[in-house]
Amino acid sequence: MNYVKLQLGCFVIVLYIIIIYVRECKKQGLLQERRPFHFLLASGLVSVIFDGATAYTVNHIAQVGELCNRILHLVFLLSLDTFIFMVFVYMLHITKGIPQSRKGQALIGLPYVVNVILVVVNIKDLEYRTGVITNYSMGWSAYTCFAMALIYIALSLINFLRRWVYIEMDKKWSIVTCLVFMAVITIYQTIYPEILMSSLCVTIILLGMYLKQENPAVTQIQHYHEEMIMGFATLVENKDGSTGGHIKRTSRYVQLLVEELRRRGQYKSVLTKDYVNDLYLAAPMHDIGKIAIPDAILQKPGKLTTEEFEIMKGHTQKGGEIIEETFGHLGDKSYTKMAYQVAKYHHEKWNGKGYPKGLEREEIPLCARIMAVADVFDAVSEKRCYRDAMPQEQCFEIIEKGRGTDFDPMIADAFLSIRDKIEQIHKG
Repeated sequence: MNYVKLQLGCFVIVLYIIIIYVRECKKQGLLQERRPFHFLLASGLVSVIFDGATAYTVNHIAQVGELCNRILHLVFLLSLDTFIFMVFVYMLHITKGIPQSRKGQALIGLPYVVNVILVVVNIKDLEYRTGVITNYSMGWSAYTCFAMALIYIALSLINFLRRWVYIEMDKKWSIVTCLVFMAVITIYQTIYPEILMSSLCVTIILLGMYLKQENPAVTQIQHYHEEMIMGFATLVENKDGSTGGHIKRTSRYVQLLVEELRRRGQYKSVLTKDYVNDLYLAAPMHDIGKIAIPDAILQKPGKLTTEEFEIMKGHTQKGGEIIEETFGHLGDKSYTKMAYQVAKYHHEKWNGKGYPKGLEREEIPLCARIMAVADVFDAVSEKRCYRDAMPQEQCFEIIEKGRGTDFDPMIADAFLSIRDKIEQIHKG
């Protein structure tokens, strides 16, 4: 058993991860989903098991025989190849998405398929060797496995650097750690093949991915947080006679608008993944200040007087204050700042004639400029207590005419370019 202590320890850890992961997924009904992490866990467990089995057989070759040793190594190498490939697929999944086309899927799977063939063909030439610390088996099957690991590490690094701006900060650190650890272990194992550390690499990668990305309990908390924000925002919207539809539509408009801006490569340095995620959650809070406006003004069926309009404009200032008081102590400074800016400045105008501060051009935070376009379009396209909904053609004309005066020109252009998608959301 001295030769398999490391593998046994890794097996216990991986098995524990699987048990608590499955238990949490069952609670939340997530187990039926076919997710890359499921395949990663399965291939990792098999790899650790057969790493331990081969670590035993190479040191007891007289008892088990070379054929058994060769077969077990074949299964081990194939499972390790599968694990390495699934790590790459998983990284694609959490950064940019797995290609949907057959051609794209074939390209990312080509090194894996080629390596599987080489491992099977060359397993007959596996060599039994005596080492100082432990005996081990080596041959072209093992070398091609190491080569495939380096290929997928390189591909992962290329994908990572290309998508750097669009990856959340916590994912960046976990991906970097994973790639560095895989590279170090692979190179070290290639140079010193009798140091059987494959299981350690598999275990640390699975543990890191579980803790940083896949813990169902953390995912559920995030879901509750999002639901709480949406529910709170909808409750406030109900004060002015809305049903919450404004919140959902404007949030979708913001999402589509950000995707279009990113597709065009505009504001690329600002629209990072973290920024975008914060904006998606901040958008529903843009009118939170309305909770402080009297119902008589919010629900007035006619035009507001000058004095009433001044009170109504105060919802932006009040919104900022409510955000600071409600979320300021939660520790998520980036989200609090985003929600504050969206709530306070979404009525500012590009030409400086908005409120509450009269900011102009880039003085207005980007998140508020994006929110302004989505908010105005939905406000004029839906029926309110003081007027009927405007025809959709006229609504788009308002955005077009406001380009360079009320709205950031690039944001207005991006919004108008996705008119068909906006119309689909508006139709419900």
